[in-house]
Amino acid sequence: MTAISRNTLKIGIITSKGGHLLQIAKLKNLFQKYDRFWVTFAGQDVEDCLNEEQTYLAYFPESRNILNFIKNLFLSFKILYLEQPNVLISSGAGIAVPFFLVGKIFFRTKLIYIESFDFVKYPSLTGKILYQWTDLFLIQHKVQKKWYPNATFAGSIL
Repeated sequence: MTAISRNTLKIGIITSKGGHLLQIAKLKNLFQKYDRFWVTFAGQDVEDCLNEEQTYLAYFPESRNILNFIKNLFLSFKILYLEQPNVLISSGAGIAVPFFLVGKIFFRTKLIYIESFDFVKYPSLTGKILYQWTDLFLIQHKVQKKWYPNATFAGSIL
C-alpha cells in the first residue's frame, strides 16, 4: 500500500449488522484517531455500537438480493463521493461488495478485507468475490490460505 499521511487518512468501515459489526467494532480503538465513517444497516446493535459515529444506512437485505445490490451500488457512489475515503475496511458481508468495487474502480480507494474467523470449512462468498480486488486481504486462520494463497495471515484479530 502506498504511504498515506496520518493527517489525511480517512477510513470507511463497511459492515453488515450483527456478527460482522460486532467483530469489526472490536478494532474501534485502531480507528479512533482517524477521520472515519461507517456504512451498515439499521438495527438496535448498530444504534448501541455506533451511537456517536458518523453512520450511513444501506439497503437490507443485501446478500443475494439484486434490487438492493443495485440500490447499494448507487448509494456507494453517493457516499464515497461525499466522504472521499483513502481506505475502505470490511469483514463482510455482502454490503462490502458494491462499496469495494465502486471504491476501487472509480475512486482508487485502498481496500482491506478481513475474512471472518468463523469461515474455516469453506470461504465466504464475499471473500471469494473481493479477494482479487483488495490491496490487503487478511485471514485469521491458517486453513484459509488454501482458498486465499496470497492473503496475509494476521491471526485472530477480531
